[in-house]
This record gives sequence, C-alpha cells and structure tokens, in this order.
Amino acid sequence: MGKKKQLPLMKAILGGMLVFAALPPGLYWSWGQAYAAADSASLRSVTEMTQKLTAAMNNRRETITFAYQGKTSKLKAQVQSAIDQAMGSDPYLYYTIDSYAFSYRGSSSSANVTVQVEYRETLQQTAFVNKQVKEILKQIILPGMNNHQKIKAIHDWVVLHLKYDNSYSKYTAYEGLQSGSAVCQGYSLLTYKLLLGAGIPNKIVEGTAKAEGRAAQSHAWNLVQLEGRWYHLDTTWDDPTPNKEGALSTAYYMRTDAQMRLDHKWTKSYPASSVGYAQTLSELISRGGPNVAVYQELERKLDYSLYQEDLIVSSGSELMLLAKQAIASGQASLLFRYDGSEKSLKADLQELYALEMDHLSYNSSPFDNTGDLKVYVTWE
Repeated sequence: MGKKKQLPLMKAILGGMLVFAALPPGLYWSWGQAYAAADSASLRSVTEMTQKLTAAMNNRRETITFAYQGKTSKLKAQVQSAIDQAMGSDPYLYYTIDSYAFSYRGSSSSANVTVQVEYRETLQQTAFVNKQVKEILKQIILPGMNNHQKIKAIHDWVVLHLKYDNSYSKYTAYEGLQSGSAVCQGYSLLTYKLLLGAGIPNKIVEGTAKAEGRAAQSHAWNLVQLEGRWYHLDTTWDDPTPNKEGALSTAYYMRTDAQMRLDHKWTKSYPASSVGYAQTLSELISRGGPNVAVYQELERKLDYSLYQEDLIVSSGSELMLLAKQAIASGQASLLFRYDGSEKSLKADLQELYALEMDHLSYNSSPFDNTGDLKVYVTWE
C-alpha cells in the first residue's frame, strides 16, 4: 500500500459449477458440495436471491442455502449477480467478507443453491465496533460542531489512536479498536463507520499507492462528501510511520483527484473530486457568517497559508527573515513554500547557521502540482 505493505485487493473467478471469489489478503478455497435442502420457500429472481443473501450476510451467516425455481441455464451468472449486489449493499460488509464460494445442483427448471461465506469480523465483533463508534463520537463531536469540524475530529482521532500493523494481519475495524493497530483496510473501515455515524456520507476507495522509490502496492482510503463536493481522506497515510505518539499529518486530508494522483491510483469508478478544500474554505470565509472563525481555524490547522502567493519563499534572504521572525516568537520550527530546486533550497538553508541554530534539520516534498516545494525546518 504504497509505503505500507498489503496483499492485493482482488477478485478471482473459477469456471464450472462452482464460482469462487476472494477479498484481501488471503484466498480461501471452499469446495464443499451444496446438495443440502434449501431452508426456505423457492426463490424465483435475482432480486429475491439478493434480498435473502443480504439479510444472511448482515447476520454473518456462513452457510446460506435456498431453492431456486426457474430456468437454470443462466443460474451461475444470476447467483453471482445476487452475491455482488448483496455485498455491494454496504461497503462495510463488502470489506468485512474474507471470501465466498457457491455451488448448486438440480434440473433445468430448479436447483438447490448453497453459498459459503467466510468473514473477517463476527456479528458480535461488528456489534462491538458499532457500540465503540457511538462512544467515540460522544467524546469527540461537541454540540454545535458543523460537518467540517466533525470530519477533522474523526480524522484526528483515527490517526492518533491507531498505529500501522506491520505484521499485515489486522484488517478490520474491530481489530483496530481492540488492539490499536490495523492495516489500511482497518483504518478506512473505522473511518467509514465514524463518518457514517456522524451523518457524513463517504465511500471506501480501493486502489494502489506508491511511496517514492518503492513499487505501488494495494491500498484503501475514504472518499468523503461534504456540501455536495467529494474529497479524498487517507487516515493511513496521515499517520506517521514508525508511529509517533501524538503526531499526525494532514498531507492527505480532503484532497482532490489531481492531488491524490501524485501517488495514489484507484481501480474502480468513484465520484469526481475536482475542487480543492483550500478553495472551499476560502469561499466559505468570503461569504461571512457565524462560522467564519471556524473556517479560519481550519485553514490554520491545515497550513493553507501555503496557498498564498505572497508568502512563497524564493531566496536565502527571504528565508533568513522568516527564520528570524520565528525565533523571535519562540518557535523551533518553520513551514514554508519554496520556489526553487532542492539544490538551491539546501544552499539557502545553509545560511541559517549564521543564526546559531542547533541541530538544524528539514524535510521537503512537492507542493501539489505547482512545481514548488513544501519545506519543514526544525532546530533547537
């Protein structure tokens, strides 16, 4: 998953009377025969099969049997469609299912069908997640908060309370809450539940991510809808690795498609995200109203001053002045946008030693698609 490893998100289909599909990370082959009698009245359509499967999956039924009445020449495709629709009814359910298989036997006009499902999370564990989500939201969602504030509070809680599972074995929201550790799927599932619980529509995005100098790996994150616009939210990549207590990033907070495409790709079709969140906050502030202070505070926390053209640093003298101002105000760090190459940045940073800064260090990264650098400098 970019800088963090996970096995591929995938589906595989095998031919014949049996269809098998699997979700990450492992494959589970269940070749058991499905000749048992159905446990209910005969079903006659994909819609009826979907309804039965959805209800059974939501109750974490591992073996689902039913009788089908009708032409069976296309039953394989129909059952597959019903399974896809049942799983697709809820993103949380979809990514909680580890694997499934189905088989059937009968005549040209009827058949008994069995669907075997393996889950990553039991019904009791999902109930635990739902209870914990309600408790967490009671703690972090304060009276009077709008959705902008709620999203930030949820993002920060997930980043601060989870750490990345380097054993690559914890994939669920339950495991994340229970152990404090999960891979990206656990992060995105818990974020999904918290956002949904706060009344904020969101989706889980399936794709790949690529850290600099590494191969692209499977990854999952969230897509959030806020006031008619969609934004990418990656709580996994906003969590420093190795884990640093109390540290969080907002580099992947409420990003557009263009911003995410620098190191993320998605494998399915999702709503487009085309308007930057910085622009959204700027528009809201310009309109005025009682929430202006809220939006200004979000701008500050998200370092959106970097979007102000008049604050771009392009020379050593400008950087020196900025550093002197920071020292005078008692700061031991500096964040700025730099117009220049990595080589010229290093040369300009060298001039700061004249200010007798101890243990001077920095890191830089591309700032969106501007060609500029986002630079963070620390000293003692």
